[in-house]
Amino acid sequence: MLTILGFSMIIVFMYLIMTKRLFPLTALILIPILFAIFGGFTADLGSIIMEGVKNIAPTGIMLIFGILFFSIMIDAGLFDPLVNLILKFVKGDPVKIALGTAFLTVLVSLDGDGATTYMIVVAAMLPLYKKLGMNPLVLSCIIMLGGGVMNILPWGGPTARAMTTLKMDASELFMPMIPVMAGGVLWVIFAAFWLGLREKRRIAREGDMNKHLINEEETVIERELKRPGLIWFNLLLTILLLASMMFDVLPLAVSFMIAFCIALIINYPKVDEQQKVLKLHAGNALSVASMIFAAGIFTGILSGTGMMDAMAASMISVVPDTWGNAFPVLTAVSSAPLTFFLSNDAYYFGILPLITETGLHLGATKLEIGAASLIGQGVHLLSPLVPSTYLLVGLAGVEFSDHVKFTIKWALGSSLAMLIAALLIGLITF
Repeated sequence: MLTILGFSMIIVFMYLIMTKRLFPLTALILIPILFAIFGGFTADLGSIIMEGVKNIAPTGIMLIFGILFFSIMIDAGLFDPLVNLILKFVKGDPVKIALGTAFLTVLVSLDGDGATTYMIVVAAMLPLYKKLGMNPLVLSCIIMLGGGVMNILPWGGPTARAMTTLKMDASELFMPMIPVMAGGVLWVIFAAFWLGLREKRRIAREGDMNKHLINEEETVIERELKRPGLIWFNLLLTILLLASMMFDVLPLAVSFMIAFCIALIINYPKVDEQQKVLKLHAGNALSVASMIFAAGIFTGILSGTGMMDAMAASMISVVPDTWGNAFPVLTAVSSAPLTFFLSNDAYYFGILPLITETGLHLGATKLEIGAASLIGQGVHLLSPLVPSTYLLVGLAGVEFSDHVKFTIKWALGSSLAMLIAALLIGLITF
């Protein structure tokens, strides 16, 4: 019953937002509540919801002040020299800009923090996309593709969870995955090239009549907020913020709060200027934060009612013993939808132990199972259960449903490319 209820809830949710019959925010709140009531959890509904919101609260606070901080950095012109340098190099070529987005995402993603990657890469690249009239969906797609592959880094999250479950260390699980990640990165570069080429042809065809071009009013506001004399101060402040994050000096939410306040006061010392900047970006911050807390309700009900555990057990129980030779490949193929519909915690701590036990019984090795379980990360970041996804679409200025529809086939391509790489090097056998 709980399995059917859980899958039905997710299917209804995805249908309603993909067909744009409900706004994602309202769907994230109302759909799980209705299903929880239908499942007989009315008495505990309040505590379940608050537990979900409580768990997501630090992330929500961090993203609010992270958006405001990087918005100030963009307004003040911190990234202008980088943008101008890239513009000089790419010479207005959308193909080179798309490729630059891919390379920058891969490099910035080395820190393992998706939210920081989104904020830095969007801040640096979105002005270029606006100047050339490129579709921001291309930007969000390429960033998510790169982030999905680089999320396999041990400090990114899923690999650490897999190593914990399988009782393996980084040398045993991650090191063999490096060629697989290289295959995923090659796919990201190919996808960026193809999307950039497609944009180049579209822009040439449409000329100046491009709906993605920035308007003159926005350009005037941007010029008024520039602070070229404070670039070095802002750069130092950003470096200190990133260092604080890397060395865990303070909780990330606290670091962003402090950095935001300093950036706002130094760049815009007058109160009316501060109000203007906050008003300019409050809508974006509120939009992302509301999505984050709504996602907390969704995941809180999924886990608090037991639906997630029931879904995990039911999905692994349907694999026949006769599929032993193909089990690692089946694990790799199934990891994409499983990590899309479930959180990483639910998959790696809930399902992976069951998969491992079944796989070892059928003759697979722990390395094969662990590697196969990570291949689905190419798709995972598209999940509505991943809070940082809402940050990316909010920063890029695109709709969540449009982003998923635009990116899904390319994300599946990332997982397929990694699976092929794993098969070619013999990491996964068939």
